[in-house]
Amino acid sequence: MRCPFCSEENSRVIDSRSTDNNQTIRRRRECSCCQKRFTTYEKYEKIPLFVRKSDGSKELFSEEKILSGLYKACEKRPVSQQKLENLVQEIKSELLNMMEQEVSSHQIGNLVMKKLKKIDQVAYVRFASVYREFKDVESFKEELDKLLSEEQEVGDV
Repeated sequence: MRCPFCSEENSRVIDSRSTDNNQTIRRRRECSCCQKRFTTYEKYEKIPLFVRKSDGSKELFSEEKILSGLYKACEKRPVSQQKLENLVQEIKSELLNMMEQEVSSHQIGNLVMKKLKKIDQVAYVRFASVYREFKDVESFKEELDKLLSEEQEVGDV
């Protein structure tokens, strides 16, 4: 790091601290030539995540859209706002860890349903009914039957 006072390239780090929820590192440095101190900030480069929608269009990934859908699914359910916000962060982390710049809305919907199912089954069914666009009562019943059979398998173990 070049010193802003004398342009010397050699400096030593005196102190390092994380800031902004561990998104930035603040470093206090001292120039080896003029001994003046200065502060630098390091941020990782964020690569935007795009969502490929079912109609073929693309848009930037939006945490707010997922959170909005979760709020609707969990309306009048005993699920805290903090739990939903944590769920969105888990989903975002998983998507970013896939190291893809583009994911399908189908992948996101399935990931949301998988995680929501563990938190609240009624909210899961609500979310699934909108996401999967059930055409009739029979397809809705099939999803409920699948959920109930999985619940019985867990109970039998």
